[in-house]
Amino acid sequence: MARSKSSDPATPSGGGKAASAAKGATASGATKAPKLGKDGQPKVGRLKKLGNNGRMIKQAYTLTRRNDPKLPWVMLIAFVVVFAVVELLGILLNSPFIFLPLALILGGLAALIIFGRRAQGSAYRQVEGQPGAAAWVLEGMRGDWRVSSGIAGTPQMDSVHRVLGRPGIILVGEGSPHRVRGLIAQEKKKIARVVGDTPIYDITVGDDEGQVPLKKLSTHVMKLPRNLSAAEVNTLGRRMSALGGARMPVPGGPLPGGRQMSISQRQVRRRS
Repeated sequence: MARSKSSDPATPSGGGKAASAAKGATASGATKAPKLGKDGQPKVGRLKKLGNNGRMIKQAYTLTRRNDPKLPWVMLIAFVVVFAVVELLGILLNSPFIFLPLALILGGLAALIIFGRRAQGSAYRQVEGQPGAAAWVLEGMRGDWRVSSGIAGTPQMDSVHRVLGRPGIILVGEGSPHRVRGLIAQEKKKIARVVGDTPIYDITVGDDEGQVPLKKLSTHVMKLPRNLSAAEVNTLGRRMSALGGARMPVPGGPLPGGRQMSISQRQVRRRS
């Protein structure tokens, strides 16, 4: 009796090896997914990050020098003074060459500190007295501060901004004091129904008695007592989402002539 032949085609003996080799080639040729940071964005290499920071500092220096012609001379004087003091100390200790690298580093650091402070002062002078200046300062604060700009306002460009942070709720008003006080009182009533016993602070920006100057606003807010934990801030943020965000357009860092504050100046202000 004749045996029946299989209808399936014969599989070559090297087929398994070929298939595995093909898979390996495909896997090796595939593009690797970029690594993500804590914020969910692709990580930037150190060299690229240093280059970006260098470009931002250069841009900030150019803009600041345009408004502050004395900047290079003040930075040079700071460098020379610190360098001379450190080197003098090295000479007194009979080690001038050992102290030379330290003198260069400390002199450069002093010049950078002066640059940061002058850049910050120049930025504040440009935005002071303009609509949206307080919102620009609040959005540039370091740390976990959740800013909702322009939650209330008037046609005269008076506005109230809401900040959620470890102290609780902070309402910041800018504009005419008597109009801003009414806006803040209305917002306090709305928020109190949602946040319960959470502390609510109110601040009016200005130079009159009882007000906080714009240049001291971020320092004043960050010095408020820490009444909430990080978890409580997250829970409160979810509850406050029912209140909504901005109800009126607020300029993001206005400048004379309709220009906007550059990213580099914001970076310098945050780091100083």
